[in-house]
Amino acid sequence: MLPMLQLIASGHETIASCIPELVAEFDISAEDQDIMLPSGKQTRLNNRAHWSRQYLSQAGLVEAIKRGHYRITERGKQVLRESPGRIDNQYLSRFEEFQNFKARSSKTTEANGPATTPTASGDTPEDTVQSAILQINDALAAEVLEAVHAVTPSRFEQLIVDLLLAMGYGGGDRSMGARLGRSGDGGIDGIINEDALGLDAVYVQAKRYALENKVGRPALQAFVGSLTGEGATKGVFVTTSDFSREARDYVERVQQRIILINGERLARLMMTYEVGVRARQTFVLKSVDEDYFSDT
Repeated sequence: MLPMLQLIASGHETIASCIPELVAEFDISAEDQDIMLPSGKQTRLNNRAHWSRQYLSQAGLVEAIKRGHYRITERGKQVLRESPGRIDNQYLSRFEEFQNFKARSSKTTEANGPATTPTASGDTPEDTVQSAILQINDALAAEVLEAVHAVTPSRFEQLIVDLLLAMGYGGGDRSMGARLGRSGDGGIDGIINEDALGLDAVYVQAKRYALENKVGRPALQAFVGSLTGEGATKGVFVTTSDFSREARDYVERVQQRIILINGERLARLMMTYEVGVRARQTFVLKSVDEDYFSDT
């Protein structure tokens, strides 16, 4: 991770441009460069380089300029000024953002008890696999949000409509959903008709904000006003950031039924319903069929 951070600091914006420098830094042989992951779809070198960048981003040392292009942050520059001999997970744990990133897997499995990590004592192989999947999904959620931020506003609005249709609203029929893209803060960005005649509809507002820019109560009030003007009773407000406490409290008191979806939940829903993501590799865990070996 330290050489990766140094390369990005020196002006390398893409992982691809860093690979030759990493090969030279670690004197990686041509044979080792060609070693593939078990999936056969990516080299181990490329995989490690991407994970290094992902961890640096989660710690706030690197940020995206646009899809697939990165730059060092002020925090990253400060780290380099301190001349660390090594950057690893333990080093990155000093940053709250990285701690939160690593802790999200625990929150994901909260209902089933505390999650384990691959280094925890007493792990079964299944524990290790489950923990690895959780970490991969946490990283994927961050990448999904990064990709969402890179699309045009109109494409973002259409993405939300596509997601709701994939979730089963409108019977999953694409003809039942439409992006409207009206101007104005209180405008309706999309609509999903729940029935063929349009007698029951879900109205959508989509706000693509930076993570630190939370949606406040005024934006929700404007949305409620738009719903009232349409005579609508149901709405979905989606943002790539989050909602303020005042905004959430306000929604609980209004007559209309409004669902709030923040950036984290948006990414997870896109992953669940495979909107903008696809399966790259499938693992199957098998066990003995006790019925087959029974005497009865």
